[in-house]
Amino acid sequence: MNYRKFGETDLSVSEIGFGAWAIGGPAMAGDTPIGWGQVDDAISKKALLTARDRGINFFDTADFYGLGHSEELIGKELSNDPEVVLASKVGHRIDGNGNIYMDYSKKHILASCEGSLKRLRRETIDFYQLHTAKVSDLENAECIDAVEQLQKEGKVRYWGVSLNTFDPQPEAAYLLGKGLAQGFQLVLNILNQEALPVVANSARSAYGVIARMPFQFGLLTGKFTKETRFSEDDHRRFRLPPDLLGKYLDALDQVWPLAEKYGISPGQLALSFVLGFEGVSTVIPGIRTPEQAIQNTAGTVKLSGEDRAFLQSLYLSHFKAFLF
Repeated sequence: MNYRKFGETDLSVSEIGFGAWAIGGPAMAGDTPIGWGQVDDAISKKALLTARDRGINFFDTADFYGLGHSEELIGKELSNDPEVVLASKVGHRIDGNGNIYMDYSKKHILASCEGSLKRLRRETIDFYQLHTAKVSDLENAECIDAVEQLQKEGKVRYWGVSLNTFDPQPEAAYLLGKGLAQGFQLVLNILNQEALPVVANSARSAYGVIARMPFQFGLLTGKFTKETRFSEDDHRRFRLPPDLLGKYLDALDQVWPLAEKYGISPGQLALSFVLGFEGVSTVIPGIRTPEQAIQNTAGTVKLSGEDRAFLQSLYLSHFKAFLF
């Protein structure tokens, strides 16, 4: 495992991290699934320990994943490991009607951090993120006051924002312009390259960058077919309806030959693409089994400039149209 410096912080993070959304389980917000379907806690625990054995030291979760269950599992298995770097998020909650509600009030953030610390069994969260906060939330300043207070109290070491999936630039530009925060989480993969300007600006400003969704809901693992369907408690059911799934798979026929060229799996190609960008500190594939922990740490390669340029051109000519 290789390790990278997280921006200007003193955190050293494994270049492959552990995305812990899926191990939270099949939580629901009313009729909306906010998880990845059924999971087995015993398998999730083995996945966490296998990942650690494979050199992963960066684990990313949120109080919303499984409504706290993901944090609880990580706390039970890894809280006593001083080399583990833990990241969590705040800002999403369920309102009284069972709907998803964004809450960046100072009161909520301070209280939620206490809950996360308790579940993680830690005195400090290494990197605390405002979960898809908007510029209007940041301008309100309550959320910034809250995380800076937590930082002063030693409950949070560093903080940042987990940026919007489709339009990450406004919030990043706001924070970079004011010299606030120490890092970002953003979506970056072969099929969604909207965050590349943010990655470049973050590198110039020495901000840490967590790249999430390297497999774009699993599309880039090469395991889906046009007949793939998702259960009602899996949020991919509405993220990847059959017609969109088919369009993605047809377009990806142009990508898979690169995996064959380098003698790697489609997933390894996806991870290699993301890690090739200067400024990316760690990439966090979702992991929920020991087998996935092994597969995702089996090795990456350096893609040629020509092949990277080809994948970036495909995004502009084909994949970008599927996002909007």
